[in-house]
Amino acid sequence: MGQSEISKEEIMAVYPKVAETMADALGCDVEDVKLDVSLIEGLDAESIDFLDMVFRLERAFKIKIPRGKIVENARGDLPEAEFEQKGIVTEKGLAQLKTYLSELPADRFKVPMKVADIPRLFTPETFCKLVVRAQKEAQAAA
Repeated sequence: MGQSEISKEEIMAVYPKVAETMADALGCDVEDVKLDVSLIEGLDAESIDFLDMVFRLERAFKIKIPRGKIVENARGDLPEAEFEQKGIVTEKGLAQLKTYLSELPADRFKVPMKVADIPRLFTPETFCKLVVRAQKEAQAAA
């Protein structure tokens, strides 16, 4: 199926509800949940919050987001061995990440990048894309 591009319209269609859901999960103001803020560095989210947000988004949108899907989605069609070596993202992997997280400015991608640091890149927009993808998959399956 490949990574079909997700339009700004599609993202903006789900963004208000995503922002509200995240603000609830993180106990912050919905105004703070800007599309491009780093959830970890900007909103003090922790790994455990990511799970909570995913659960809440599933409920809010009545969709399924498989666990571990975020980093996997980011990897796209690249085999794991080509995406990372000893926990460090390869050059190919980095190119793939930049495509997947196309909303991020290039300077957000630190080199060398640890796989463990990938979640630091995630923004509310990343989750909007997850929601839109899950909705599309649900429609395709219906």
